[in-house]
Amino acid sequence: MAEVEEVKVEGEVVETAPVDEKSNKRDFSNKSNGKRPRRNDHAREKVSDGLEKRMINLNAISKVTKGGKTLRYDALMVVGDKNGKVGIGLAKALDVTMAIEKATLVAKKNMINVCISGTTIPHDIIGKFGTTKVIMMPAKEGKGIIAGGAVRDVVELAGIKDITTKLYGSNNPVNCVKAAFEGLKAMRTAEQIAALRGKTVEEIR
Repeated sequence: MAEVEEVKVEGEVVETAPVDEKSNKRDFSNKSNGKRPRRNDHAREKVSDGLEKRMINLNAISKVTKGGKTLRYDALMVVGDKNGKVGIGLAKALDVTMAIEKATLVAKKNMINVCISGTTIPHDIIGKFGTTKVIMMPAKEGKGIIAGGAVRDVVELAGIKDITTKLYGSNNPVNCVKAAFEGLKAMRTAEQIAALRGKTVEEIR
């Protein structure tokens, strides 16, 4: 039977984890007698930040060097709260998990506030990145999201429920996501435009 080891600390007797007679090692399996503390217990706890993340693209990149081949991964992530905030992130790492985590952190740092009018966008907008153009137009309530895969994820996580989009040029996922992101970032409401011009909303209409 395992015996409890006693240690004297400054004149006091303190009970530690029991010692196993066979292996002559302390047994930490019994929670009542002692438990080995974990250094990263706080890191293991999942904190809900109200954001939803989606992986848009994942590529394996092989680079030939003098010492041999090195394999890396790059991940494209989109995060958003479906309530007017969205961000995109692209990062590289030596393994898939680290690439996704790094891209998610980058996306959270690059989050923007999207102008939403009801369930759609306030006006037409063209997002451009490289040779890719994404035309985004308002839609009536109930029409839904008419968009391709990469653009759909961006507008969905931004909180837009009704929108019509058209893609021109390259359909590369990275270009499509960045073009849609640039379009959403350039949108302005009528109140914001009036404030920039120093006029009222009625005067600019």
